[in-house]
Amino acid sequence: MPLISQEEVAHFENMIYLPMVLIILERDRALIEKGSFKLKRPYLELIEGASKHAQRELTDTKIHMRKRQMKVMRGKRDDTFTEYVFYHGGFEDHRRYLNVRLRNRVEELLRVYLAMAYNET
Repeated sequence: MPLISQEEVAHFENMIYLPMVLIILERDRALIEKGSFKLKRPYLELIEGASKHAQRELTDTKIHMRKRQMKVMRGKRDDTFTEYVFYHGGFEDHRRYLNVRLRNRVEELLRVYLAMAYNET
């Protein structure tokens, strides 16, 4: 039996991916504001909506993790892998993620949050 359930791993991974998603959305927003787009508002509204969804989910995840005394910390990193350490229930679980997998999952989540924002318009 695994020490940390798959459900809890999903929360740990939210703490990895969602901050990355928010950073990318913020950088893209800044690029659009500075860019030579004729009509910036639709793009900015889409990014703002996606940010709100991601931020809401990150807040919910932080609350969940605080209640259950869960913590994630980034460990060693090289060109191929990034290690994260999950702390929960007195256990410490070291997991290595391929950097390409991290990037691909963040891209996937960007699509999800942008679609959520688009569907609200």
